[in-house]
Amino acid sequence: MMTILMMLLAAVLQTAPGPLTTVSRDQMSGIDEPRQVVARSAEEWAALWRQHAGDQPPPTIDFGTRTVLAVFLGTRMSAGYAVEIVGTRVEGADLVVQWREHKPERGMVSAQIITSPSHIVSVPKVTGMVRFEQDGQ
Repeated sequence: MMTILMMLLAAVLQTAPGPLTTVSRDQMSGIDEPRQVVARSAEEWAALWRQHAGDQPPPTIDFGTRTVLAVFLGTRMSAGYAVEIVGTRVEGADLVVQWREHKPERGMVSAQIITSPSHIVSVPKVTGMVRFEQDGQ
């Protein structure tokens, strides 16, 4: 009986997403190439933030308890694009980061302006491998 209960608990823990906290969601990132990034230290975070936001001071992150995950879509030729980190799940020893690209609907009028959408979140500290997976809407 105890073994079955332990197996069920392990299965729940492996599929339970960690709480996501949005750090930044932007349409005009300084990173204009598609990228998925993990920052596990203040140094990595400072370098990433500098690429993303230039001289703006980075939001404070406690890397003793948190890890930063980021998705950058790269350059898009009009408004109406966005990216969203929608969740995480554990697969074996890996954390899988699920993200989704939102595109302008057909026939929708959108500003003809170059954008570079991004979404940066923090999650409880991750020590293992991280994989990014685009949600196939």
